[in-house]
Amino acid sequence: MTPENLIIAALIVPLIGAVLIALTGRINANLREAVTLTTAGTLAYIVWNIVPTVFEGGRPAVTLAEVMPGVTIGFEVEPIGMLFAALASSLWIINSIYSIGYMRGNNEKHQTRFYVMFAVSLAAAMGIAFSSNLFTLFLFYEALTLATYPLVSHKGDADTVKSARVYLGLLLATSIGLFLPAIIWTYGVAGTGDFVLGGILEGKIAGPAVGLLLVLFVFGVGKAAVMPVHRWLPAAMVAPTPVSALLHAVAVVKAGVFTVTKVIVYIFGVDFLFSEPSSGWLIYAASFTIIAASVVALRQQNLKRLLAYSTVAQLSYVVMAAAILKPLAEIGASIHMVAHAFGKITLFFAAGAIYVAAHKTELFQLKGIGRRMPITMGAFTIGALSMIGVPPTGGFVSKWYILAGAFQDDNYLAIATIILSTALNAAYFLPIVYMAWFMREDVPPEKPHGEAPWPSVLALAITAALTIGFFLFNGPALELERQLFMGTS
Repeated sequence: MTPENLIIAALIVPLIGAVLIALTGRINANLREAVTLTTAGTLAYIVWNIVPTVFEGGRPAVTLAEVMPGVTIGFEVEPIGMLFAALASSLWIINSIYSIGYMRGNNEKHQTRFYVMFAVSLAAAMGIAFSSNLFTLFLFYEALTLATYPLVSHKGDADTVKSARVYLGLLLATSIGLFLPAIIWTYGVAGTGDFVLGGILEGKIAGPAVGLLLVLFVFGVGKAAVMPVHRWLPAAMVAPTPVSALLHAVAVVKAGVFTVTKVIVYIFGVDFLFSEPSSGWLIYAASFTIIAASVVALRQQNLKRLLAYSTVAQLSYVVMAAAILKPLAEIGASIHMVAHAFGKITLFFAAGAIYVAAHKTELFQLKGIGRRMPITMGAFTIGALSMIGVPPTGGFVSKWYILAGAFQDDNYLAIATIILSTALNAAYFLPIVYMAWFMREDVPPEKPHGEAPWPSVLALAITAALTIGFFLFNGPALELERQLFMGTS
């Protein structure tokens, strides 16, 4: 297949898979899950077959329709989108393996609907990754929000539905109220919304208007969770753990920081944005979000809520790195999407495994659990060290590049933020690790438990290995992003 055909296939295969999952779910659960895994594997195979073309400098593109003059539904694969698509499609396989153990082990209802909407969400994520213009990106961005709502509200009780409405309402309000006006403004002044390396706005807009347009984009992309539009993320913790993994590692939040990075690089242009003083607010907003979310995480006693606020902070590492507007930091922004994905999905997998095996959700309940669940807590420890940025984990690599970019720019605010937030990360993760491994249980359980079902344990072991593996074998990802950023000044 040509790269152009592969793009179309990457969009269609998850949707075909969703239909087949719905049909087989009525027949047999094993068959349904086999279809899920086959669909996920097929998508990853398709996406990874596009990689060599992009790695060699190719930019395969296809236009499906022209909605109005200058406004098209089109797709083009470039390095940032290629990285996002490869990451999301690969993690879907692992998340599906984990979901089989979690959903069965926890006796969840409506499992067929769960797998169907997961597939639809991945189709939307592929559309975001490969969008060639703002209009196409907006369509799939909204599709991802709508597709994930049934997943967030999966349990169906009153509290869950209430929190899911916060999730849906905040993301739709920001996208329609801010993101869409930013897109219309861009088309109005530039005459196009196409993603062009170096940007399309230089000479079309200047002064305070640049800063205002950036405000609309950054806060309109609510999935990036820059404060104060972050509240949807903790609200979404009512979802089953595989959904939390989707939100935090596979698709949703990655779609947010991916969109912000892509807008900076391809709509504003790094050089143009750097020359405009009115854009300087972004580094302060990202730094505030990192520190404030880390402080809030430090005060949490529920494990999933702690991980949620950790995600808010970690996402703004990407936003801050993009806002530094230096090549090394831009590389760090892209690489942190990968490092955070591997580390955070491991942490959520571990949290879900603990819930399935031991029904524990609070931090004080984790004393001594490392002795009963050594594989799970070993994986959790690796994920936690990656969030802190300790070698040999992927989090160290991305923080290295972000710090290098900050030093390149003499940006002492960014440097101080990274140092302080790293200390805060350690302050809320290391006590959990200590409790799990070195403290005794207050009250041993009446029914001694071991690890969660083996598919869940296998999945978290794989993602923990990937977290370390990315520290050792990150060359191809770095080279792909250098291809884009090292030519900028």
